[in-house]
Amino acid sequence: MSVVHVVAILTTRPGKREEVLAAFNEKVPNVLAEEGCIEYGATIDALDAGSIQTALGPDIFVAIEKWESVNHLKAHAETPHMATFGKKVKDLMAGRVVHVLSPS
Repeated sequence: MSVVHVVAILTTRPGKREEVLAAFNEKVPNVLAEEGCIEYGATIDALDAGSIQTALGPDIFVAIEKWESVNHLKAHAETPHMATFGKKVKDLMAGRVVHVLSPS
């Protein structure tokens, strides 16, 4: 299996991004310790990027992930810390779009 990249666009309810990001960042050390995890973190709009940027806005962040294989990604989705995170932020989220990508 080849490496997979994940770009997850996470939309929170208005004004809840910081709360969700705090919960997200709590689980990062556990995720980085998972077998097959190469990269895992949250990103927000860069400041002062000017006209080259299409801003996401104050209620959206993007999780950037890289896994050794799609099987590692699937195992990650089943971990207890992901279930805990899901329960913790369920009522704070407005939506999510997850892209799983292979290198071309």
